[in-house]
Amino acid sequence: MEALLYSFLAGGSTIFGALLFVFIGPPGKRAMALLLGFAGGIMLALSFFELLPEALDLGTMPLAVTGFICGCALLYLLDIFLPHAHMSTDDDLVLENVANPAAVDKSTLRMGYLVFFGIALHNVPEGLAIGAGLEASPELGAAIAIAIALHNIPEGLAVAGPLRSGGVSIGKVILFTFTAGMMTVVGAALGLFLFSLSPALIGASLAFAAGAMVYIVNDELIPQANSLHSHLANAGLIVGILTGFIIL
Repeated sequence: MEALLYSFLAGGSTIFGALLFVFIGPPGKRAMALLLGFAGGIMLALSFFELLPEALDLGTMPLAVTGFICGCALLYLLDIFLPHAHMSTDDDLVLENVANPAAVDKSTLRMGYLVFFGIALHNVPEGLAIGAGLEASPELGAAIAIAIALHNIPEGLAVAGPLRSGGVSIGKVILFTFTAGMMTVVGAALGLFLFSLSPALIGASLAFAAGAMVYIVNDELIPQANSLHSHLANAGLIVGILTGFIIL
């Protein structure tokens, strides 16, 4: 039950991103660059300082390496078959359409639904990471949940932006964003089921979570952050890595 609660809180942070967008507007590029960089740093620190060493302690080197590669591969396949848009400088026109209903078109709405489905599926491995972390130790599970929650705030913005621009009502935007976030809970539940089948899967799952998070950081967070403000992105990344190193 603890895994489901942590994953619910982590997934629910997507709502925070959507509410920020709907009621305040998209945050400035400097703030987003810092947040994305910091979230990336925390996730890298978790992966290399905790998840992989713990996976090796609970299993074997071949199992840890295989799990890491599988985590990267799954996120890669999701990107190939269901790519999703990101909050970046390319979204400026879409964001401006919110204040200009006349500019709304079907392509914007279609992109909004693709973003929603893409992020929803990408959230499943994140829930698995929380479940694997909690199986290893409560502290590790909590740290992973916090890192994923930080990462999910900009994802909430990414879901809300094109949907709202496509003419979807505020209530439905929040509902879609919440649904995407709750796929994290689905991933945690799947993890609990797998761990009940074989405790040996915990070590492999920790390595899998590390691979998934490293892929997310390199494929999404760092490029997005650098496209917004490279110096603040690097500052956020460094502070995030040091923060993770200190608290883990």
